[in-house]
Amino acid sequence: VPLQAGILATPTGQLLVARVAVAVVIVLGKFVLKLAWRLVTIGIVVVAVLYLLSTLGVV
Repeated sequence: VPLQAGILATPTGQLLVARVAVAVVIVLGKFVLKLAWRLVTIGIVVVAVLYLLSTLGVV
């Protein structure tokens, strides 16, 4: 009697686990990229404001 490994025992189960893992990576990646774009946008605004202030001689 072969040892059963649960859902990973069949190719279909392995495919299901792989697809779920890919979905988790995509969702987490989407969240990280959303956060990264916010940080980039904030950085651009801060640098632009500092540039304008230095051009006007305030800073």
